Amino acid sequence: MAASKKKRLGRGLSAILEDVELAYKQGIEDQEDKIKEIPLDSITPNPYQPRKRFDEEALRELSASLKQHGLLQPIIVVERDDGYMLIAGERRYRAAKLAGFDSIKAIVTNFENKNLRELALIENIQREDLNPIELAKSYKELIQEHNITQEELSNIIQKSRTQITNTLRLLTLSNETIKLIEEGKISQGHAKVLVGLDKETQKIVTDTIIGQKLSVRETEKLVQSIKNQKEPPSKIDKKLRLNRKLLKKGVEALKNRGFRAKVSQNKITISFEKEEELEKFLKFLED
Repeated sequence: MAASKKKRLGRGLSAILEDVELAYKQGIEDQEDKIKEIPLDSITPNPYQPRKRFDEEALRELSASLKQHGLLQPIIVVERDDGYMLIAGERRYRAAKLAGFDSIKAIVTNFENKNLRELALIENIQREDLNPIELAKSYKELIQEHNITQEELSNIIQKSRTQITNTLRLLTLSNETIKLIEEGKISQGHAKVLVGLDKETQKIVTDTIIGQKLSVRETEKLVQSIKNQKEPPSKIDKKLRLNRKLLKKGVEALKNRGFRAKVSQNKITISFEKEEELEKFLKFLED
């Protein structure tokens, strides 16, 4: 019985994805009468939208493109008694509002309420509009809601099982690390290296990634170095903080002497624009 339910739900999820693709294809190519010009203020965003953060700079760029070229791909909405609910295309919807548009082209389709969450999740997954954590939460929700395996989800959304597994593992990271990923302060590549580390060690590594602008490869080396250390993480953390403190102290001393200096990856960089500045620095060293 349970197996039958799982199979049925899996097919339903796949059908939802096909509905989204069909709405785009048929709505644009074969059923142009379904495309309407709808007032923006009559559209309500989908409350099940998994994407919580929108890149403001990217929205401004899309807004400028809409002003110059117009909307090339309509959004998808479902009609409601009080207007329309947005199903797919929230970035285009937001960019159109930013561009000062009064209305937007939309494909008006018909979906049941129970499918709205799945539609929002899949539309974003397919268009890669989510940050790594939002994507991981979407995968988890689809798996739990439909009682399907990672392999079945992989077949439905056309993503590799390995990719799904690695993305889901990000949810095992500490809340502090997850927040940094959501804010874009560390990349998914960095985050993968942190999986399996305890909360304290994650804090050490993320502080170093951000403070010293480490690449993923440099982060891998740092994590391996910490794993090889016999000292507890707290002592390693103390040494790292001490090094950064000394570097900052050195920069402040140079700035107080009138030199342009900054800290970058365990280095102090001093900039000279004039020969007199270099001579002043050399004299400073001699003194």
